[in-house]
Amino acid sequence: MAIRIVRLGEPRLPDEGLRLGTVRRPPRGVPKVEFAKRDYYDVWLPLLSPSPELMKTGQAAVDDKAWSVFRKAFISELKASGADRILDLLASLSQRTNLALGCYCTEEKRCHRSILRALLKERGALIVQE
Repeated sequence: MAIRIVRLGEPRLPDEGLRLGTVRRPPRGVPKVEFAKRDYYDVWLPLLSPSPELMKTGQAAVDDKAWSVFRKAFISELKASGADRILDLLASLSQRTNLALGCYCTEEKRCHRSILRALLKERGALIVQE
């Protein structure tokens, strides 16, 4: 059992489990009834995504210093909203079932899902390494 970090919209892998969309907005032009069929997500968790304002900061982060500023602000947002408790739940669930969580970004390195990966690891989540 473990959590797999994925790019939403990419084909599901065998035994991936429930796919969670940690994005602020649903996929454009895709009917809601087709989100799961088109490999986006089964459950939408926008609380685990940066606010629209902060997302712009993350997208503009071209160096490690700017990315660090984004990372700290995102972690603060998670704590302020109580969404960090969802990470505790997901870490616990990873001990019992397969899950996947993701975002639309092409590169995980400069995506909030890399931060979620680290935060889940800190909480003892089992993470699939790829």
